[in-house]
Amino acid sequence: MQLRARDYERMLDLAVAVLENGDTDTSWHLITGHLLEAFGCHSATYTAGNVADGTGHAEGWAPERLSAHVGDLVQRRIRQRHPLFFYTSPLEPRPPVNVSEICARWRHTEWYSEARRDFGAAYQMGVPLPGEHGILRNIVLGRDADYTARELAFATRIQPLLVGVANHVRELRRLRAGSLPAPVMTGHGLTPRELTVLGLLAEGLTTEAIARRLAISPHTVNRHLEKVYRKLGTNNRVSTVRVARRAGLVA
Repeated sequence: MQLRARDYERMLDLAVAVLENGDTDTSWHLITGHLLEAFGCHSATYTAGNVADGTGHAEGWAPERLSAHVGDLVQRRIRQRHPLFFYTSPLEPRPPVNVSEICARWRHTEWYSEARRDFGAAYQMGVPLPGEHGILRNIVLGRDADYTARELAFATRIQPLLVGVANHVRELRRLRAGSLPAPVMTGHGLTPRELTVLGLLAEGLTTEAIARRLAISPHTVNRHLEKVYRKLGTNNRVSTVRVARRAGLVA
């Protein structure tokens, strides 16, 4: 299935966002936000559960309003034997799939009713993330129509990246539990990459010029700028540069 140039740009955006994010507590919220936009869906959740003891957690979701429904989401999916959850295997790679492909009577099930009621989505796609013994990890994307062959192909291409993220986050947490220091932050909580973007902004570069200089997409530049604005308490380029200069963050 032929992917579009924009699909590859979104893959790069996702990879860059993951590499630049040093906070493992926000990793899955960041990723589900990217996926929500990339697939034009209504909801995106990341869950991990242990079927043997019925425990688990939903760690990332978008949009934020889903927080009211994800408290016991994994426990419900285990108890109800949700088809996408049990399609996932702890170690065996399985491709992304529309729930209607593995559940013939999807529209007549309690899972469908719950998806409509809580997530505002009639159809779901599951992206299994194998790699952790005894744990079922997956991402579920919901919207009002099945995902197309191209979108399934796109999900298949980014699936190894998402598996790598899951393993990366797990390993970082294990290492930090052994007292590794937290990621180094700069003044006002700006990351090194945000400082770089801020410096180029102070030079008068446009979003497109910054993107070319850093070999990232304009979309990623705007994400960095939004974070810079929030951290500096500003809402436009001029005031941001003024505050940054006053604080000694840029020349």
